[in-house]
Amino acid sequence: MSEHSHSTTAADAASAPGNAPTGHPIPRSRRGLTAALAAALPLGLAACGSAATAEDAGDKPVVLTTFTVLADIADNVAGEHLEVESITKAGAEIHGYEPTPGDIRKAAKADLVLDNGLNLEQWFSQFVDEVDVPHTVVSEGVDELSITENAYAGKPNPHAWMSPLNVQIYAENMARAFADLDPDHAEDFAANAKDYSEQLQTVQDDLVDDLSTLPKSQRALVTCEGAFSYLARDAGLREKYIWPVNAESQATPGQITSAIEFVEDNDVPAVFCESTVSQAPMDRVVEATEAEFGGTLYVDSLSEADGPVPTYLDLIRHDAQVIAEALTGSES
Repeated sequence: MSEHSHSTTAADAASAPGNAPTGHPIPRSRRGLTAALAAALPLGLAACGSAATAEDAGDKPVVLTTFTVLADIADNVAGEHLEVESITKAGAEIHGYEPTPGDIRKAAKADLVLDNGLNLEQWFSQFVDEVDVPHTVVSEGVDELSITENAYAGKPNPHAWMSPLNVQIYAENMARAFADLDPDHAEDFAANAKDYSEQLQTVQDDLVDDLSTLPKSQRALVTCEGAFSYLARDAGLREKYIWPVNAESQATPGQITSAIEFVEDNDVPAVFCESTVSQAPMDRVVEATEAEFGGTLYVDSLSEADGPVPTYLDLIRHDAQVIAEALTGSES
């Protein structure tokens, strides 16, 4: 579920860990990455030395993020002053992503790199320390939750962005990092972060209000992956999932039985699954209980511009609405 330094989606449930757990699985092929580093890093650094920098060319400073969710949040905070890019593309599974030589060149030429931290981007840490680029972990300051099951127990749950309250912290961290990068526009970054945080607070308040009529015994969020710990905590829901991270070869009979028993014991009206994993295990839970399948939730990646969740606000609003409507049986 992958570093600290303030300055300084398609894989599915069939993905298997490569090495001993350190959060999310580290990609199996380190030799390929090492070779890519050896080939690409000198090219990237050489490009930095031979070509004019973004500032020299009069272009906007470039901010590179590890995945699309962070890129969209960063774009809202940056406004018109910075160019924000994402390493991974829309719809990509981020946990086991394997960097390419092109990714390394991008990192070497960026003016600032943002990553989530909390052991999410193990793949990115393989080379980020090798380039002389400022680096900010945007989850710094979040009240961390730990994974509680299986070999990952005790590791931080990295999906902190699934809480609108946490993303307000992300936005503040970004605004400070952008002010360091571009001091002339520090006030704009702070104002953008404040405006964005107000929109996030509205999503949080609406979710809590929509769930207020739900009986206490039914205030539970049952999903395929344990990616909603922060959202559940901040919305006053208990969390139950089939597997803790998207690194299981398949859902075990014991995991499915445990989910079925939880749904039955708590009279849970609806269950959910994420867009980047197989829904089949949760279908078995639905078949064995009176719960309905409440809908598909989005977590790790935005969609293309014409898709259902092209921005982070679209993603979190979609998930909040689907959860509230399915659990309460009424439209938000």
